[in-house]
Amino acid sequence: QVQLVESGGGLVQAGGSLRISCAASGRILSIVTMAWYRQAPGKQRELVATITSSSSTNYADSVKGRFTISRDNAKNTVHLQMNSLKPEDTAVYYCNAAGVTTSYSGFNSWGQGTQVTISS
Repeated sequence: QVQLVESGGGLVQAGGSLRISCAASGRILSIVTMAWYRQAPGKQRELVATITSSSSTNYADSVKGRFTISRDNAKNTVHLQMNSLKPEDTAVYYCNAAGVTTSYSGFNSWGQGTQVTISS
């Protein structure tokens, strides 16, 4: 019922910047929380950052001060600006959204992921 599509991944040198985005579509009444997760090869998926509908944010310690999450409620989009990138930021980044559909049921949806690779 709710689809998420990420964009903007790619290959960047260490120290560089990258911005990834995610657009939600479907039978959306409201999105309460949007988030970015990442999964590196051989590791578990981990939370990177979250943002609520009132723009309250939370970050993993490993990205604080380097990454910024933002959202456009009118467009149901979320962005992750990543600066001072490190090789250890290499991972597949997944968008997540949780909210309510137009049929008043809850949803918790995931995107398919976008690859971010940081070269040293």
